[in-house]
Amino acid sequence: MSTALLNRIAAAGLLAVACGAHAQGVAQAAVVNPSTPPPGTMTGAYGQSLQQQTAADRTVAPPAAAAKPAATQDAVNRFLSERGLLVSVEQGGSSRLLASVRDTASDLVLSAMNFLGVRYTRGGNSIENGFDCSGFTRHIFEMSVGLVLPRRADEQAKDRSLLSIKRDELKPGDLVFFNTMRRTFSHVGIYVGEGKFIHAPRTGSAVRVEDMRDSYWAKRFTGARRADLKAAAEVPVTR
Repeated sequence: MSTALLNRIAAAGLLAVACGAHAQGVAQAAVVNPSTPPPGTMTGAYGQSLQQQTAADRTVAPPAAAAKPAATQDAVNRFLSERGLLVSVEQGGSSRLLASVRDTASDLVLSAMNFLGVRYTRGGNSIENGFDCSGFTRHIFEMSVGLVLPRRADEQAKDRSLLSIKRDELKPGDLVFFNTMRRTFSHVGIYVGEGKFIHAPRTGSAVRVEDMRDSYWAKRFTGARRADLKAAAEVPVTR
């Protein structure tokens, strides 16, 4: 066999070996790096950031349920608002008067407000006949907490079962007294909070709410009394 032929055979053998080694190397590479991205996948820092963002999006928890709508104003709020008794506040704010009405005297105060507009009648002590000032307070206390007050305003002020309190200590449900007839304790009403009181004013008018800070009432204020409303409420009413 000629030398030239031997050289061609050797060259062919080396090429085959080289091709086999290349194929084996590719196969090994595929096994060593099985996570090689499929064709069309973006690589590099930007591509990796996109892949991470996509993965993060898949694991994000579903959005929380929408907040429940704010509750509508309750019955007490509406009751006071309809009668113009709420202090003007920003929308969604609170009312000091509303808060004060919701204390231990709330039943008494709200009972009194139910009689707004009932006419004044001298000597009156019922919704059918109308009320005078002391007839109104007596009716409200007896009806709401079962406490029977004396009939006249000055008698109510002197009742030993009632505690005398200062003006700056007033709470809803307290009795407030005024000198409207050149006589101490000649008029009485029920304090409702925020400087206001409810009463039966005079002939020709009706039960209404007024501000004790108005000059007329401020200079005629003569005192206040407080009953133990909790104790009174626990005693059954006897008629």
